[in-house]
Amino acid sequence: MSRPAVHFIGFRGDEYLRAVRVFGPPDFLHRYWDVRAMQEIAPGDMAVFAKGDEHQPPNPFAFNDSEKM
Repeated sequence: MSRPAVHFIGFRGDEYLRAVRVFGPPDFLHRYWDVRAMQEIAPGDMAVFAKGDEHQPPNPFAFNDSEKM
C-alpha cells in the first residue's frame, strides 16, 4: 500500500521552506486552488495550503502546475 501524497497549494516564497520543514517535501505543487487541484487530491492525501483551506471557493480557471514557480 502506498503512502498518501502531500500537495502544496498556493506557496510562493519563504512559506514554502517553512512548510517543507514541517510536512517534508511535497509530492505535488499546485499554484492555485482550482478545479484541477481539487480533482488531483485523492482521498487520504494531505493538502497543505499557504492561505485558506479546502473550503474556500476554487479559482474558476485551471492552471498549468508544471511551469517553474
